[in-house]
This record gives sequence, C-alpha cells and structure tokens, in this order.
Amino acid sequence: MGRIVINPDLCKGCGFCIKYCPKTVIKIGAEFNQQGYKFAIPADEKSCIACGTCALMCPDAAINVYK
Repeated sequence: MGRIVINPDLCKGCGFCIKYCPKTVIKIGAEFNQQGYKFAIPADEKSCIACGTCALMCPDAAINVYK
C-alpha cells in the first residue's frame, strides 16, 4: 500500500495525475489554493499501489509517493 502527498501550493489542478493513475486514487478537491486553483487531493489512498505515475506526470512536481 502506498501513500501520496500533494502540495496544494504547487498544484494547478491540471488533472494529469488523475488521468494517468491506474487506480483512480486522486481527484480534484473543492477548495482553492493561494493561486486560485482547485488542487488535487488523495481520494482513495487505500487503493494506491505506489507506482509513482502521478508524480512522474505532474508538471509542477507537486506530488510525492511513498511506499
């Protein structure tokens, strides 16, 4: 089981992490960050396999994956 940490201040809500996650672990939250973007949040962390695809696809390096 893995764990992802998303830095809301770096996330622009592009959705790449959501699109490429094989387990649909991430979603866009309802809150806004300091730049005015809705940011990604872990939605179903129990299903995370720590593949790291979300972190690789993030253009803003806002995601860290831990095993």
